[in-house]
Amino acid sequence: DHDRDIVRAIVFDDDGYFYFVRAERDDDFGKATLIETSGGGVEKGENLEKALIRELKEELGAQAQIICKIGVVDDYYNLIHRHNINNYYLCEVTSFGEKNLTQDEIEEFHLSTLKLSFDEAVSEYERCANTKIGRLLKNRELPVLLHAKAVLDKMNTK
Repeated sequence: DHDRDIVRAIVFDDDGYFYFVRAERDDDFGKATLIETSGGGVEKGENLEKALIRELKEELGAQAQIICKIGVVDDYYNLIHRHNINNYYLCEVTSFGEKNLTQDEIEEFHLSTLKLSFDEAVSEYERCANTKIGRLLKNRELPVLLHAKAVLDKMNTK
């Protein structure tokens, strides 16, 4: 029934680690423990970059510098009649502070932060793909992570 603009980030640090959100859900989409990039919906009056900075602060407690936009991935949640337009960015963490999670993110999804090497992140997406929602996230996000890694590798060789 509706389109939703989403911002998401592949977040990395100086030591080569990547930061993700761990969600544990048991809802209409099934019971699953998942890995997902940090991000969320763009609110009325926000541009994509402003929304991204807000979401990273809320979910990871991170201040980050946006390096570049790395692409857009559309996905469809037929169960709730929603089309997500996921705008992906590559961001470097500059500092961490307090998170500002919603009650649903705390009580319903048990959101927590994952700090992983690139190989650990790839393995985690593979491990979580044993459910329908896990497969959707892997199919949506693993290609973006692989592309982000290629962009980082190219940046580091210059």
